[in-house]
Amino acid sequence: MYEDEFELTFQVPEEESAPEPLAAPAAKPAAPVEPVVDEPTRIMTLEKPAAPVVDEPTRVITLEKPAEPPAVEPPEEPAPQPVKERPAPAAPAAARRVLISGGDRGIGAAAARAFAAAGYQVAVLYHQNAAAAAALEQQLPGCIAIQCDVASRASCELAFHAVEQAMGRVDVLVCNAGIAQQKLFTDITPEEWQRMLDVNLSGAFHLCQLALPGMIRRKQGAAKAGLIGLTKALAKEEGPSGITVNCVAPGVIETDMMAAFTAEDKAALAEETPVGRLGTPEEVAKLLVFLAGEDAGYITGQVFGVNGGLVI
Repeated sequence: MYEDEFELTFQVPEEESAPEPLAAPAAKPAAPVEPVVDEPTRIMTLEKPAAPVVDEPTRVITLEKPAEPPAVEPPEEPAPQPVKERPAPAAPAAARRVLISGGDRGIGAAAARAFAAAGYQVAVLYHQNAAAAAALEQQLPGCIAIQCDVASRASCELAFHAVEQAMGRVDVLVCNAGIAQQKLFTDITPEEWQRMLDVNLSGAFHLCQLALPGMIRRKQGAAKAGLIGLTKALAKEEGPSGITVNCVAPGVIETDMMAAFTAEDKAALAEETPVGRLGTPEEVAKLLVFLAGEDAGYITGQVFGVNGGLVI
């Protein structure tokens, strides 16, 4: 909005010229003229009231002020008092909150560090490794770690409500918790199979159901599900609400889940990978941060393979 200026001007009558030397009747003395007091020019600035704070993302529109007329040398006046500058608006990510399941180790911990470095407030869910979760809290100021078994709906509800109480809301959800059995498919027991489904599939279902209502109300959010079918279904359903849903499918990543692999096994996997090496958790984390940002606002329902080119 432009500044409107109002200037108060007083006109002083010109001094009377000296009388002619001709004799004339004496004139009545003129009424005394009130002295004109020089006052500084007063400029009134009309400023639009500040708009209410709006949740992320913040969009700033800059209006270019028209060219001003040539400057006129003003009379010397006392120097104006310095005006306190308004703080620059925070980066969009500065006020955003991310919740990462399985965030105490591997890709989850790398994602927590990456989001924190990008300015997010971070909360992680962990299952049993309390020591690693506590270490992450120490490493990342403001990070909170909450115990949760994502296979249990009741546990997810308690943990999610605790996160909302601590952070206020969840803007980005990363469903990273998952387990795998290092054995042949024919050797997996029914109990082990059910546990994998409960953690890998139902866990993502529970957290997405808990996070989506708040995202829908705010007309924004990002849910990163680890399952292709759930990803595509949610992307289609939640797109009109401004929520993006994408799937990140890591390849062979060097985490503690590969502890059962020998050095020879890892070397063989690296040789089969076109880029000639295993992936790192940090490489996956960088993609997660990008997909949660504004630059990825037109990307949804997609599956991203972070696998060095290795395919089945």
